[in-house]
Amino acid sequence: MTSLAQQLQRLALPQSDPSLLSRDEVASLLFDPKEAATIDRDTAFAIGCTGLEELLGIDPAFEQFEAPLFSQLAKTLERSVQTKAVNKQLDENISLFLIHLSPYFLLKPAQKCLEWLIHRFHIHLYNQDSLIGCVLPYHETRIFVRVIQLLKIHNPKHKWFWLFPVKQSGVPLAKGTLITHCYKDLGFMDFICSLVTKSVKVFAEYPGSSAQLRVLLAFYASTIVSALVAAEDISDNVIAKLFPYIQKGLKSSLPDYRAATYMIICQISVKVTMEDTFVNSLASQIIRTLTKVPSLVKDGLGCLIILLQRQKPESLGKKYPNTLDVVLEDHLKEITGLRKQELFHQFISLSTSGGKYQILEDSDTSLMLSLNHPLAPVRLLAVNHLKNVMRTSKDGIDESFIKEAILTRLGDDNIDVVLSALNAFEIFQQHFSAEVTVSNLLNLFQRAELSKNSKWYRALEIAADVLIREEILNGNDQLSNQVVVHLLPFMVVTDDDVGSAEMRIAVYLSKSGICSLHPLLRGWKEALENVIKSTKSGKLIGIANQKMIQVLAGNINSGDPSSMLKMEIPSEWHPELMLDRGLPEELWVHYIEQLHSARRVAVEDSVLLIFSLKNFIYALKAPKSFPKDDTWWNPECLEEDGRHYLHLLTGLFEVILGGADAVHFRVLMKLLMKVHLEDIFQLFKFLSVLWTYGSNLSNPLNYRVKSVLQTQALYVGCALLSSQKIQCKQQLASMSSPVVTSLLINLGNPVKEVRRAAIHCLQTLSGVASQFHLVIDHLVPKAEEITSDATYVIQDLATLFEELQGEKKQKSHQKLSETLKNLLYCVYGCPSYVAKDLMKVFQKVNSEMVLSQLLPMVEQLLEKIEKEPTAVLKDETIVLNLILEKYNEHSASLLHKDLKSLDMFLKAVHTTKELDPGMPTIQITALEKITKPFFAAISDEKVQQKLLCVLFDLLVNCKNSHCAQTVGSVFKGISINAEQVRIELEPPDKTKSLGTIQQTRRQKMQKKSQDTESIQEVGGSYWQRVTLILELLQHKKKLKSPQILIPTLFNLLSRCLEPLPPEQGNMEYTKQLILSCLLNICQKLSPDGGRIPKDVVDEEKFNVELIVQCIRLSEMPQTHHHALLLLGTVAGIFPDKVLHNIMSIFTFMGANVMRLDDTYSFQVISKTVKMVIPALIQSDSGDSREVTRNVEEIVVKIISVFVDALPHVPEHRRLPILVQLVDTLGAQKFLWVLLVLLFEQYVTKTVLVAACGEKDAVLEADTEFWISVCCEFSVQHQVQSLMSILQYLVKLPEEKEETVPKAVSNKSQEEVLQVFNVDTHTSKQLRHFKFLSVSFMAQLLASNNFLKKVVESGGPQILKGLEQRLLETILGYINTVAQSMEKNADKLTVKFWRALLSKAYDMLDKVNALLSTETFITVIRGLVGNPLPSVRRKALDLLNNKLQQNTSWKRKTIYRFLKLVPVLLAIVQRKKKDGEEQAINRQTALYTLKLLCKNFGAGNPESFVPVLNTAVKLIAPERKEDKNVLGSSLLCIAEVASTLEALAIPQLPSLMPSLLAATQSTSELVRSEVCLLSALAALHKVVETLPHFISPYLEGILSQVIHLEKITSEMGSASQANVRLTSLKKTLATRLSPRVLLPAISKTYKQIARNWENNMGPFMSILQEHIGVMKKEELTSHQSQLTAFFLEALDFRAQHSEDDLEEIGRTESCIIDCLVAMIVKLSEVTFRPLFFKLFDWARTEDAPKDRLLTFYNLADCIAGKLKGLFTLFAGHLVKPFADTLNQVNISKTDEAFFDSEHDPEKCCLLLQFILSCLYKIFLFDTQHFISKERAEALMMPLVDQLENRLGGEEKFQERVTKHVIPCIAQFSVAMADDSLWKPLNYQILLKTRDSSPKVRFAALITVLALAEKLKENYIILLPESIPFLAELMEDECEEVEHQCQKTIQQLEVTLGEPLQSYF
Repeated sequence: MTSLAQQLQRLALPQSDPSLLSRDEVASLLFDPKEAATIDRDTAFAIGCTGLEELLGIDPAFEQFEAPLFSQLAKTLERSVQTKAVNKQLDENISLFLIHLSPYFLLKPAQKCLEWLIHRFHIHLYNQDSLIGCVLPYHETRIFVRVIQLLKIHNPKHKWFWLFPVKQSGVPLAKGTLITHCYKDLGFMDFICSLVTKSVKVFAEYPGSSAQLRVLLAFYASTIVSALVAAEDISDNVIAKLFPYIQKGLKSSLPDYRAATYMIICQISVKVTMEDTFVNSLASQIIRTLTKVPSLVKDGLGCLIILLQRQKPESLGKKYPNTLDVVLEDHLKEITGLRKQELFHQFISLSTSGGKYQILEDSDTSLMLSLNHPLAPVRLLAVNHLKNVMRTSKDGIDESFIKEAILTRLGDDNIDVVLSALNAFEIFQQHFSAEVTVSNLLNLFQRAELSKNSKWYRALEIAADVLIREEILNGNDQLSNQVVVHLLPFMVVTDDDVGSAEMRIAVYLSKSGICSLHPLLRGWKEALENVIKSTKSGKLIGIANQKMIQVLAGNINSGDPSSMLKMEIPSEWHPELMLDRGLPEELWVHYIEQLHSARRVAVEDSVLLIFSLKNFIYALKAPKSFPKDDTWWNPECLEEDGRHYLHLLTGLFEVILGGADAVHFRVLMKLLMKVHLEDIFQLFKFLSVLWTYGSNLSNPLNYRVKSVLQTQALYVGCALLSSQKIQCKQQLASMSSPVVTSLLINLGNPVKEVRRAAIHCLQTLSGVASQFHLVIDHLVPKAEEITSDATYVIQDLATLFEELQGEKKQKSHQKLSETLKNLLYCVYGCPSYVAKDLMKVFQKVNSEMVLSQLLPMVEQLLEKIEKEPTAVLKDETIVLNLILEKYNEHSASLLHKDLKSLDMFLKAVHTTKELDPGMPTIQITALEKITKPFFAAISDEKVQQKLLCVLFDLLVNCKNSHCAQTVGSVFKGISINAEQVRIELEPPDKTKSLGTIQQTRRQKMQKKSQDTESIQEVGGSYWQRVTLILELLQHKKKLKSPQILIPTLFNLLSRCLEPLPPEQGNMEYTKQLILSCLLNICQKLSPDGGRIPKDVVDEEKFNVELIVQCIRLSEMPQTHHHALLLLGTVAGIFPDKVLHNIMSIFTFMGANVMRLDDTYSFQVISKTVKMVIPALIQSDSGDSREVTRNVEEIVVKIISVFVDALPHVPEHRRLPILVQLVDTLGAQKFLWVLLVLLFEQYVTKTVLVAACGEKDAVLEADTEFWISVCCEFSVQHQVQSLMSILQYLVKLPEEKEETVPKAVSNKSQEEVLQVFNVDTHTSKQLRHFKFLSVSFMAQLLASNNFLKKVVESGGPQILKGLEQRLLETILGYINTVAQSMEKNADKLTVKFWRALLSKAYDMLDKVNALLSTETFITVIRGLVGNPLPSVRRKALDLLNNKLQQNTSWKRKTIYRFLKLVPVLLAIVQRKKKDGEEQAINRQTALYTLKLLCKNFGAGNPESFVPVLNTAVKLIAPERKEDKNVLGSSLLCIAEVASTLEALAIPQLPSLMPSLLAATQSTSELVRSEVCLLSALAALHKVVETLPHFISPYLEGILSQVIHLEKITSEMGSASQANVRLTSLKKTLATRLSPRVLLPAISKTYKQIARNWENNMGPFMSILQEHIGVMKKEELTSHQSQLTAFFLEALDFRAQHSEDDLEEIGRTESCIIDCLVAMIVKLSEVTFRPLFFKLFDWARTEDAPKDRLLTFYNLADCIAGKLKGLFTLFAGHLVKPFADTLNQVNISKTDEAFFDSEHDPEKCCLLLQFILSCLYKIFLFDTQHFISKERAEALMMPLVDQLENRLGGEEKFQERVTKHVIPCIAQFSVAMADDSLWKPLNYQILLKTRDSSPKVRFAALITVLALAEKLKENYIILLPESIPFLAELMEDECEEVEHQCQKTIQQLEVTLGEPLQSYF
């Protein structure tokens, strides 16, 4: 291979491997490559999945590979087309899987999994390393070899080429080869080591998986150790390669892995000398690993000993493990004796101590001493060394020593040592507890001297970083507080210099995270940053610290303020609280003393706070403007200082309440009330603010009263109320106090506790006389319900005041009314938020009085909105909205009683200002109050009209869409009278009612002139208003007496239709609205679409003509739609009015609407059709024929309009439109009309338009569409329509030109509905129309859509009754067409009629396919009786088609079929009175009978006996039937006879003679092959079916068979006749018994013998086949009979001795073949007498010599058949053969052998038989038949035949070449004796001296033949042959001389020796 080729091969990708493309052989682990090629992916996947399932049972870890490698997704993944990332992931999954699989590789499941991976992912190409790694531990197994043989590693440069011999030889890899390669190829060694580490890493995730690694680790240890042993010289590279893996092995917790590592270390120690540092490192690692796996301590120590003994490092003396140090210390404690102690110390002196006593090189002292050395540099060195020890984990120093050393050095007075110790502390931090860490590092802060040494800054930085770590302080508040307290001083800014150490540490601490650690310092980081950025130098200390105080105070304040209040203070301070003076001096003294003593001062802080609050209460003063005397303290009306005062008062109250748990609470609260709220009424005004302020939305106090405070205030109020006297309570419960109102609104508060507290307060006022006592006493008992449900009070108050709506009879009514008025009066003067809540509580209290009481408030608020909209509060807006809700059905009557209420309402309706973005405008709110109940409750119609007018005016004038929508929904909701709308629709001057009669008349007189000017008179705004009203009316449902609007709407419509001025614009939209309104009114008046009584709507008022005119004048499709929909509805209400215009409507639709492609247009058409047409149909009551015809004609015109418009209708709309039309008209009556019109359209229009090449496509598309139309209707309607079309076609004239008397014509025209007008179409179109109609019907019946419809409807049985009528109609039409065809037979149109008839028959077939079998039979029965022969024939064809279907028939159906047999027989028996066609019908009927018999004869044989009788009569010779009828009869006989079996026996006497007679007419049979085949079929079936009953006719049958053989032989062996005859002969030979056949054979032979030419062969073939199937017993019993027969037959030659020898020979051969067939079935015992009998028969004295010819011919045939067996019988033939050879040798005798003129020919033939027989005897001799005597007897007669020139030169030459020479040569072989070969050879050589050159030539050839047979044996004969050959070399005959030379050459070749030297 060239280097380029090698490079290319290296670069080749796995996916380009040719094996992937080959499917002849496929890589496989489990299967042969060729077998694997036959395995598909599914099978391979199944194998893999099975393997995985079994592996999962062993190791659940395999589950992770199911998704990536064994899922359906993996099944379809082709890696060669995936991205690099996908393949990388796949490789990782495969590698991981193979690592897991390796321990189980020898198991069958694992191999199944590998088989899948090889098959699907080609891992033998893509993942070779992973695959080899998986199987390498099993390298000595056969399966390993199998894996290697999958790999492509033939390239010498390949990584795994060294395994190529394994692949080639198939022998497992030897261990020695592996080891050698391991130490020679470091890459392979690395591969093994890395394989182990990968596997260990993978299995480390699965606890208890060490067993899986055992095989791999054993392989690893054995291979690496053996490689180290085997290697002569271990280089540094090997050690360097192994060392990383040794380290990993030592660190591993797996015992096996570590043990393997120990073994490798030992082997390296033995073979290699290592450097001291390397040995020390290795020893240290071994020592550290000893304790990790206790079970391997001894192994580890052994390894260590070997290492140290072999290597002996110099530094060993300096090493002293810490472990030993501990042991020694422990041991020292146990030593008691002095001697032992001395020995112990000697032992210690032999070694060095542990790590802590290690001598430091730079200080010459131990580590422990260095750490405590007086010199700082030495301590620093020791700390640094300690850090190195900690980092490298060397020198086994214990943890406690390290911790102690670090903490000691943290306290060092040298900052460098401290810094180093801090670093060490960081490294070892995890070993210190949080408390130790915090205390030691905080000490550093205390010791720090930042001003003296700047290095302290770095130390504090490190300390701060460690302290503030989350893991130290997390969740430990005590430690956090400790850290913050100690670090806070360092955070205070004490220096203006930003660069100073103090400032830097302050900044560093603020950023370090401490601020987020504690809530006290929250925000300080950002605050300090801002201060530093914004403050000038020199001012930093003051500003920064001020800011710090603010931050700290803010954070303290944001905590729980009540905590200080709750702390108890000494009771001695309580009296002091009530005095108006400063803080007591003794309190300050005590506080400062506590601070100095660093004790907790929490109590003192609380006392100070309480005293501060006391001072604040005294210091706070109410402003002069504060309205203390008003009923309400209204925050909304207060001046700013008043609001501030109320804010502070509220805040104080809340703070004091917050400390309610403390004893001093009452003292403070009393103080507050005494100073500010001493008056009880003032107090309750304040409390009322607290009770109600929570719902305030504008918050003027800038204070939030929470529910808790509100509840607390209520309970305070409750306590205060319960302690008041009755007079005080009465005053508090009066209208002059806000108490009751405030409490009442709290009863509806959403917070349950607020409601509970409020009801408690009310309970204290229960029974107190006041204006509100009725309400209080009513509510108090329902405390529980009010507490539970926030809405209860609303319902309860509604119930309480509900009785006020009735008549005022009782006194209680008046009191209740007064109470309600008082409560409503509270709305005035109170804050708006109180009014709001009060209105919410009273939201369900409604009445005229309520509304009238609240009207001033409405007026007041509306005025404020109008004048100062910005000053309106949100609460006020809500109040107004809530009051507007009082405009409802309960107060509606007030509108006409109190005009102010109406005015206020209308003013609200016109208030459009938006007050709050989130709230609707007052206008919208007011409009929404006009509800159906409210509007209905307005008793005055004028008020209603006024409101309606306002609504419409708003609609016209408003520019706000929301307003328009609201007006629309209001109008939609209210129930109004149509009269009110009518008034609004009238023009301004028409609204007034007409006056006197004269005015009315004058009005009518002027109407015309006014109408013409109407649109000009009325302005555009009027039409705008009308349009808007009409729009509203579109969806108006609640409209009383809508008929009132009809005249007005028609009036408007007529105005719209008048000519418009240009400025008026388009009125189309208005028209549409009017039409739509009219439609809605009609639908309301008549929901079911029926007539409307005259008293409701007068028909005359409904101007249909105006609607039609609207359609005509408008060009807008939408207007058309509306008009049509209206007309459709009107058609049901006033049908007469619409019918007058019906054609105008539909003509317009066809021309316009149907052409539009939109859903709305389609709906319009649908609706119009649905509405208008039923009116038309209903107008035909059926009473009058004229009316019916008139309606039908209109319908035809309507359908015609639709059909004409169809080409212009969008395609997807055509079907639905037509279907709906026909559905509405009635499919049963008019579907056929539609179809006829569609056909007419195609014939007259479509054909003309379509291009020549497109006609078929157009017709196909149209036909599909027509079928679709039909299949939209029921099957019954479709069938009915087909019948109607057929009936219509029958009524149409044959041709247009035919002359019919006028009277008849008129009459027919009257009867026939004019659908296809013959007068307006050409004759061609008429014919086309007829043909198209019939074609379509046939296509429809066969279409999938129609058949699907039949199935969906329940199958063919749904046609019951219809199918009979349909068939009758079709047959009637067929009859008509057939008659027309006969009538036009001589005309050019006959082709058309013939085609039409064919289509009609096609249609009949399609109907037939639909029929159930029972119906079909009934129909056929009727058809076969049809007078027309063609119809009868077609019926029989249909029946035949049905019978040929492979169907399983029911018993009942079979019975019906059998009923047809007599009918068919009647047809068969008809004589030839109808000519040729009749014969065809008879023939068809016979075929039908044959099919019936074939299908049903076996089960019903009796029914077919008459059929056989009739058929037999038909074949009688005297009948002289037509040959086709005769043929059909014979076939029928064949079928019936084979079916009837025994029942046919009575017919045999008449059947067989006729059948045989039918076969005798040679000339007839030759002329008609059909007859011949039929006759043979009949004869064969009879013989086959009744073999035991035909013996009387057997001679005749045999004679006929022989006779027919002559005929069929002329037709050829492959002809059908010959095949059938052969079959018949076989049946005769095989089915008949010998006792029946053999006598017939004998008799027949006697007949044949007389006329033997060409007959003997067929005859003997029957006998030969019969003998072939005879059983042994039968042959034995009939042998004598057969022998006699054959003796007679063999005498054939003797009897015909003078006839042509060739003919005789052929005939004799047939006889001999038959005899030989018998002989081969005989045993030796039975054959021997027969043979000798034949021998005697031939050689008796008086026997003719010709018998010898026959016998020797027979002997030759027997010898050829029996081969070697014949020698058993041939002994007797030797002498006769020798004698006969001499007797016919003319060189020896001149006597003639045969007394015949043919003697020479016969003698030649005799010689041929003898020589042929002898040759076969010699050839097949295996028993040494040719003894010396027999050889001598035959030798000379045979050799002398070389001289026998009998028959002339040519015959001589042929005989010698073909018979004599082969016989002599084979004779020599059979002798097998050299003593006999010499005389034979000599006698042959003597013939070379014959005088005749021909004889010499023959002798030469014989010599050569002898030599060729004897081969090298001929050498012994050569000496005597050479002289003779030498003579012939000089022969006088040139030909002989040449042959001699050739002979010598051939002898040289044969013998292998040169002979030329002898000559």
